[in-house]
Amino acid sequence: MSRPFTLVDLFSGAGGMTLGFTRSGFRPVLAVEKERDFAATYAANFGPHVLAEDIATIVDRGGLGVKAEVVIGGPPCQGFSNLTGNKANDPRRSLWRFYMDAVESTGCQVFVVENVRNLITAPEGQAILRRAKQLGFHTAAGVLLASNYGVPQNRRRAIIIGSRLGPIELPEPCGPRQTVRQALRGIPLKPKLRELTAQPATGPDLHIARTPTDVSLQRYKLIPPGGNRFDLQRLAPELTPDCWLRKTEGGTDLFGRLHWDEPARCTIRCEFYKPEKGRFLHPSEHRPITHWEAARLQTFPDDFLWCGTKIRIAVQIGNAVPPVFAEAIARHVREHLEEHGVRPAAEEKQPRTRRKPAGV
Repeated sequence: MSRPFTLVDLFSGAGGMTLGFTRSGFRPVLAVEKERDFAATYAANFGPHVLAEDIATIVDRGGLGVKAEVVIGGPPCQGFSNLTGNKANDPRRSLWRFYMDAVESTGCQVFVVENVRNLITAPEGQAILRRAKQLGFHTAAGVLLASNYGVPQNRRRAIIIGSRLGPIELPEPCGPRQTVRQALRGIPLKPKLRELTAQPATGPDLHIARTPTDVSLQRYKLIPPGGNRFDLQRLAPELTPDCWLRKTEGGTDLFGRLHWDEPARCTIRCEFYKPEKGRFLHPSEHRPITHWEAARLQTFPDDFLWCGTKIRIAVQIGNAVPPVFAEAIARHVREHLEEHGVRPAAEEKQPRTRRKPAGV
């Protein structure tokens, strides 16, 4: 087998993007993730080459200190997201600058940026494209639908790919569309009423039930397959919060039930355990999806290791790039590198996997 191309993952989170790229033959040499519990998850799965520091501090200190053929990452998206107001003065919007500084310092041949779809039209997205051009990169940018790449979820994300080697396109849709039924196959319908005790935890450890109120349970039972809060409003207006009755546009797909034989219609977000935040009710059970089910819908394998509290693991799951989606992008990038005759750097000892985090 040919030697793997080297990889740097910035704003890596739990490592969903790294997982997709390693499956396509890339070898991570460095990751940066400011949140320590997220970095612990990354280390548990890919090894100790993750820095639990702010990227601004690392860049200001002199840079990453590594070379790599490919740089990937998703600068925090909250500053661009409609869900958080898309605020022009949000400091998280400027983190793309450090990402591009790292692209320059690594001497990479290709970079990939993943973000919410607003990035493409935002001034910061256009600034990334201008900076890339200044550094000698050809770029392709657009919004891709993850369900077209084998993810059982209609997750729309902005992707920017830059190449020093020549023009590059975005990857074409590939793989059969996956349904919620296929994603959740083998997971017991009844989760356990217990606390999270295992650290790191695997998917089955995260199949934990919540205890709904009587009112919540009454609401759950009224939502038909594929339905949402409008069914609740029609069938039992007395059980419908006043704010929902007044809300007629923008984020109306709340309290929705997933459909077994379709991809999840909405993005699996950080608060998937709260049905009032989106279409997160189980297809047939009267409850929200569990962490294990959300991780499956995000295409994480059951043996992936998660570190942190239930809430913090939920954030990691919701923020992650689905590994299957990342894998499709990685195959496309690898083919581009090979077509242009790029030879991987000399292979060094690969980082061990499945390590428990130490000192991150």
